[in-house]
Amino acid sequence: MFDHIDLDKRLDQKEYDRIAPDLKDRLGQLQRKARDAGMPIIVVFEGWDTVGMSETVNKFILPLDPRGFLVHPISVPNAEERSRPFIWRFFIRIPARGRIAVFDRSWYFRSLARAIERKTEDARRSWREISEFEEMLSQDDYLIMKFFLHLSKKEHKKRLERYRNTDLDRCAISDRELEFFRKYDKMLPLIDEMIERTDREHAPWTIVEAEDTKYASAKILSTAVRMMEYGLSKLDAKNQISFDSNPLIKNGVMFNSSRGGLNLDRTLAQDEYRERIKKLQNRVGELQCDLNRLKIPTIILFEGWDAAGKGGAIQRLTGELNPRGYEVVPVGIPTADEKARHYLWRFYRIPPPAGQMRILDRSWYGRVLVERVEGFCSTAEWKRAYQEMNEFEEMLVENGTVLVKIWMEIDNETQLQRFKDREADPMKQWKITEEDWRNREKWDFYGRVTDEMLSRTSTKHAPWTIVESNDKYYSRVKTLQTIVDAMEARSLKVKRPND
Repeated sequence: MFDHIDLDKRLDQKEYDRIAPDLKDRLGQLQRKARDAGMPIIVVFEGWDTVGMSETVNKFILPLDPRGFLVHPISVPNAEERSRPFIWRFFIRIPARGRIAVFDRSWYFRSLARAIERKTEDARRSWREISEFEEMLSQDDYLIMKFFLHLSKKEHKKRLERYRNTDLDRCAISDRELEFFRKYDKMLPLIDEMIERTDREHAPWTIVEAEDTKYASAKILSTAVRMMEYGLSKLDAKNQISFDSNPLIKNGVMFNSSRGGLNLDRTLAQDEYRERIKKLQNRVGELQCDLNRLKIPTIILFEGWDAAGKGGAIQRLTGELNPRGYEVVPVGIPTADEKARHYLWRFYRIPPPAGQMRILDRSWYGRVLVERVEGFCSTAEWKRAYQEMNEFEEMLVENGTVLVKIWMEIDNETQLQRFKDREADPMKQWKITEEDWRNREKWDFYGRVTDEMLSRTSTKHAPWTIVESNDKYYSRVKTLQTIVDAMEARSLKVKRPND
């Protein structure tokens, strides 16, 4: 790709002064249009170390309203970021709708850092994750612009020597930059491969001939203007298309019910329940300590019918846990800030640091359950969510997370009885709402979308466990046993230090 780049391209001051003002004015206008249209924009700047990245970024943002963008300088990850999935620290920085995020270095810089550290295969795996990440955002109407500022080896060396010999700039040259220069010939084909693997129609690369700063600035401005105009026209065309807010009746695709063959009459005697639940609680507490010592994060998510017993199961799960090592996260209606971003954004902030545990009462599966049934998202949005959630979970598991997914199943009659019991008990009336009763009217709809969800998201790396929950004793024991089995399996895979 770099073979056809003409690094001799120049722009004299007179020509730059002629075209730059109009480009800058247009960029400011398009920022305001993007704000009004609710189009989020991500701008990525990558390039060689001596290219003058900070000056380039500054020239780009000067025409913009500073209230509408945020610059994210990316450097070496801190301890917390190293313990998280690769994409985590970038996803949490994505902009809200109508705003711009400018990345001074990005996920690409970190993937190349892996290559420098002789982890080429890790870098290639990162490029796959990056492509999935960018595709997911672009499908959610994010405009992604990526610029690579290119220099010849000769120019790079000349600038490096200039910085070395200038007291003012000497502090800017790091050991990492020297290492990067020494491997210029080795890095160039890797960068070429990176760009080739991640250059997509929805997130294209623009290689900027950066030896002349005026030419580079003009090319960046003109490219940004063209891409923002295209992004806005594409978004406007999409908004003209109406969507079926409740497509369930018209959806003729049926999924085999993994719930259909369940024996919901399974029960457990109280004496046996008390004996087994205590042993399981103690074992969960022991495994929490083991996984904490091994720096293994754990996520346990609960989904299921209203009144299926999620709260009671969570209560028993935490009975013998160290409160310093876990957090229960109830997932409710998204906030305005969360609605302004990709729906997975709020869940990227949930995964625990190494050794910690998160217990989720509801989860990202709301996208293909309540949001689908109630028409809170379009058909296209919930259809692509299955793949997005599978990729999200695969990323968590590949990062070493123990992920347990519990679906708590009850029948219609049991739910009705529990609703009536809640209404009759003053101590439990807070658990029942008008919305719960309305949801009962859509029992069949919810059953169909649940079957599809379980079918399309029970994967090898993140399988569902369906728990028969008509009998609470049986349900709680099976739930804890499932969690113990998953934690034990992960613990045994890791060689414990000093054992």
